[in-house]
Amino acid sequence: MATIHISDVDAARDFAAVLAYVRSGAEVIIESGALPVAVLHAPVPKGRTIEEVLALLPDGPSTRMGEDFARDVEDAIAAHREPLNPPAWVD
Repeated sequence: MATIHISDVDAARDFAAVLAYVRSGAEVIIESGALPVAVLHAPVPKGRTIEEVLALLPDGPSTRMGEDFARDVEDAIAAHREPLNPPAWVD
């Protein structure tokens, strides 16, 4: 991850550019003089990938999915059908 240092004056002047750096994966350190006052970076995703979860399972027959697994997943999804109302600032 690239780290970019920028003055507080420049950050205020062109905040859209600062956000463009963050969106591209960079970490932006905003400084006042030589002192850092803020660090901006993209949020860290929460949770684990399915590959990480599967890697944590013990080996053996207990790790096999039952015949009703797909139906159980569909039932769980159907039980939680809340509407998705993301905040306006989400791209």
